[in-house]
Amino acid sequence: MHLDDLYKNLLVANDSKLALVVFDGLGDIATEETGFRTPLEVARTPNLDALAKYAAQGRMIPVAPGITPGSGPGHLGLFGYDPLEYEVGRGVIEALGLGINLKHGDVAARANFCSLNDKGIVTDRRAGRIDTKVCEEQCALLAKKIKKIGDVEIKIKAGKGHRFVVVFRGNGLEGPLSDTDPHREGLPIATAKPLGKPTKTAKTAKVVAEFYRRALPLLKTCKPANGFLLRGIAHQPKIPTFEERYGLKAAAIAIYPMYKGLAQLVGMKKIEGPSTVKEEFEAAVDALKAFDYVFVHVKATDTAGEDGNFQAKVAAIEEADAALLILMKEMPTVLAVTADHSTPVPVKGHSWHPQPVMIYSDIAGWDGLDRFTERAANQGSLGVFESKYLIRLMQANAKRLDKFGA
Repeated sequence: MHLDDLYKNLLVANDSKLALVVFDGLGDIATEETGFRTPLEVARTPNLDALAKYAAQGRMIPVAPGITPGSGPGHLGLFGYDPLEYEVGRGVIEALGLGINLKHGDVAARANFCSLNDKGIVTDRRAGRIDTKVCEEQCALLAKKIKKIGDVEIKIKAGKGHRFVVVFRGNGLEGPLSDTDPHREGLPIATAKPLGKPTKTAKTAKVVAEFYRRALPLLKTCKPANGFLLRGIAHQPKIPTFEERYGLKAAAIAIYPMYKGLAQLVGMKKIEGPSTVKEEFEAAVDALKAFDYVFVHVKATDTAGEDGNFQAKVAAIEEADAALLILMKEMPTVLAVTADHSTPVPVKGHSWHPQPVMIYSDIAGWDGLDRFTERAANQGSLGVFESKYLIRLMQANAKRLDKFGA
């Protein structure tokens, strides 16, 4: 029997409430420069530490040992979908998060405005993290000038900061294609190349190349965002819904579109409105009245890690810890706190290091640990496990899984 089928056969319905809080990129590494302490160890986290007294801790491998995940695979794992089985392009996730209804055959790409020098070399992959208003203005310029390429319709929608989405809609399109993002400064924009069957992706590659040929001249005088990079160029796959797999009616609360898109991809209800961490947790309390499971996403921890800013990551953790108290006052049956991956300050990007995880419930058991940190998690009873099993442990702690066998 397939393991997923076994879990489905063991499902038990009850009125328990489950919440997953994701501090994006929370995991870090201790170095000599920081006194061999991580941001999570330095941060003042009275609420996380209070939870630790009633929780089990451990570390999670987001994909497989040594593999650094993107946000898509990282979150799909947290939702219980094996990232190696369910590959989803980042563009699809971002498009859904921005409210674009993708049709069969659509190919979506996540885009970053970037800075180019006069030789076409990428000097800043995020264009100095331009303001959302600037992004909206430049997207409007592109959308006005480039509506179709041959028989392919072009849809462009701004996201937050330097991010936006491009959707290619027409017959005979399919992904995935390789990124045009070189993934570091000092290199030119890469060419999008077919990663799937060339017979199905060749047209898409040609359309993307023509889009660049038309778009870059339009941005030539735009400073600092005079170029753009495409990532996760792919079409939408078929994925079973969260409720089908786990018997849980689920809602998602996030500020950034990509994470809303990830949740929507698996059938979670997007809760719109929150624009601060405090508002996210207030919305979570309300959502738990109508839903069995709520996912809350906190972004700032990841941003600080990518910027290599230790103190900013400490501050982001402390802000999220303070807001967490709002949810703790209306404590769900099961509360899991973790990350989708690690974003260590010394790395300035995602990494393969297992992220810490803590599961609170009346029957989780206490590991004798007074804090929630990477070092404490190393000693926890959960040990080191793949993130795709987190939802199963949450179900078990909610008494939503029956006994297996006689």
